[in-house]
Amino acid sequence: MDRAMGHLLMLWVAAGMCYTTFGASAWSVSNFLVTGPKAYLTYATSVALGAQTGMEECKFQFAWERWNCPEHAVQFSTHNRLRGATRESSFLHAIRSAGVMYTITKNCSMGDFENCGCDGSKNGKTGGHGWIWGGCSDNVEFGERISRLFMDSLEKGKDARALMNLHNNRAGRLAVRASMKRTCKCHGISGSCSIQTCWLKLADFREMGDYLKSKYDRALKIELDKRQLRAGNRAEGRWAPTETFLPSAEAELVFLEDSPDYCSRNASLGIYGTEGRECLQNARGASRWERRSCGRLCTECGLQVEERKTEAVSSCNCNFKWCCTVKCGQCRRIVNRYYCIRPAGSGRPRGKVKGGAR
Repeated sequence: MDRAMGHLLMLWVAAGMCYTTFGASAWSVSNFLVTGPKAYLTYATSVALGAQTGMEECKFQFAWERWNCPEHAVQFSTHNRLRGATRESSFLHAIRSAGVMYTITKNCSMGDFENCGCDGSKNGKTGGHGWIWGGCSDNVEFGERISRLFMDSLEKGKDARALMNLHNNRAGRLAVRASMKRTCKCHGISGSCSIQTCWLKLADFREMGDYLKSKYDRALKIELDKRQLRAGNRAEGRWAPTETFLPSAEAELVFLEDSPDYCSRNASLGIYGTEGRECLQNARGASRWERRSCGRLCTECGLQVEERKTEAVSSCNCNFKWCCTVKCGQCRRIVNRYYCIRPAGSGRPRGKVKGGAR
């Protein structure tokens, strides 16, 4: 088998492994692996992990909202015939792009790639009063480059939607940079800390999710001629006005179309509706937003809240046994859960708030 055929076979195997391991959320990554540059197969696993990290964070951020980041959302936001240009699509592109950059950067700094390591470009330079750059800063430059290569290459269109997706991909990468933390170590006689050496580290990915969720909440709607949206990938769509994506808004999420009604099921748009969804009511430790989820998911969508008693099993009465095990018992308790159900004798539920993902 020649080298070219060997590379092609490896690409197909990697694509299959990614899809099997990560399901629908890795569809776009697998698609890239069988069409993208073969030289970057080294990063395939990290890219798939990063895309999945982004999807898991998306699910967390939208767990108690009408649109809850379903697994198939990647396909519906990427496939040419089904691509949306909504506020939700903007978040999805940003969080996946951020996830890939984050994972690649982490792996780079840990020495997982032969051609990449810590970023020491600032080492030895004065950073501020009483401290200098040093240590092992996370190499976000490398992570950003690989993320841009993989994620932006998936965007084949040349219309307004393509511009929107590329913009939001970049906003996701900028979020990784914006959330980095400076970490310092003291130096000096007897711990006097007369000088500090500092480096930049990635924040927890949850902080990036929170950061991009706040961007989602105040995302900017770009008004374009509807003919440009209908142009799809045809030649006349390639001249979407780039001046609408202002440089001053490069870190903001942008969208082109209002969100559909996520209350009711719509198979053609991949919307499941909120019937059957669980909501929170009087939950201990829940935020005000979470406590209002029953109204948002059920009542405002024309559904009723049904209380169901279920048995929860958890570990309890744990004891340490010498040496060296911990043995626990199983405790059972009845808990109340709440679900959105259709009122008896009613037709298809309809939302009271038009276009509300929230």
